[in-house]
Amino acid sequence: MKALITGASSGIGRDIAKELSKKGYDLILVARDLEKLEQVKSEIKTNVEIVSMDVSRPENCEQLHKQFKNIDILVNNAGFGDCGDFTKTKLEKEIKMIETNIIAYHILTKLYLKDMKQKNCGKILNVASIAGFMPGPLMATYYSTKAYVVRLSESLREELRRDKSKVQISILCPGPVDTNFNKVADVQFALKGLSSEYVAKYAIEKFLKGKFYIVPSWKIKLAKFACKIVPNNIVAMVSYNMQRRKIQ
Repeated sequence: MKALITGASSGIGRDIAKELSKKGYDLILVARDLEKLEQVKSEIKTNVEIVSMDVSRPENCEQLHKQFKNIDILVNNAGFGDCGDFTKTKLEKEIKMIETNIIAYHILTKLYLKDMKQKNCGKILNVASIAGFMPGPLMATYYSTKAYVVRLSESLREELRRDKSKVQISILCPGPVDTNFNKVADVQFALKGLSSEYVAKYAIEKFLKGKFYIVPSWKIKLAKFACKIVPNNIVAMVSYNMQRRKIQ
């Protein structure tokens, strides 16, 4: 059994790798930071191949698929955010975010899903966020990228159901997690973050049982439910107040 994980050098991706290794999976770990990948590899008992690669470049995603064809699990996890008024945040960073959080997910999901459908087996875990279910003032681009991941995954689930396919797709939708994400995004959330170890363990347990929406913690489950019944303008106001820049 083999799993490919993007964004595997730290945080949720690193800890998902460790959890899958405990389940007996050999791993292909992808991230830009080779040194951190080497460190993760040294902590894992099963066979590990590491790939230092920037998945925001479409040609790299295509090359990754050509290099590693026969996988059982794909975990799309690479991603980052940014915080600030939309007119003041850096366009270059936002374009890179869209390329990483959307385009890489789209390409890898499409390429590997075609393979899996042909074999009629395989699993894909797309790491989204509770942000994908609500408007996100001060983090407009990030929330929008996660909404894309949620809607894409929901749509593919229905296509797979109608095809009576045995291929599984799931989405992991955590709230704040204590990872390097907060530093890169320059954000401080009002809600206390969960540990990446807990989120990864919970995610893999539910994922391997076939659950589609994987939402760690009752508070985030409640937030997801509230997004269905509370008007969007109210959700937007709450969201605005839940996050602020570390440096004003």
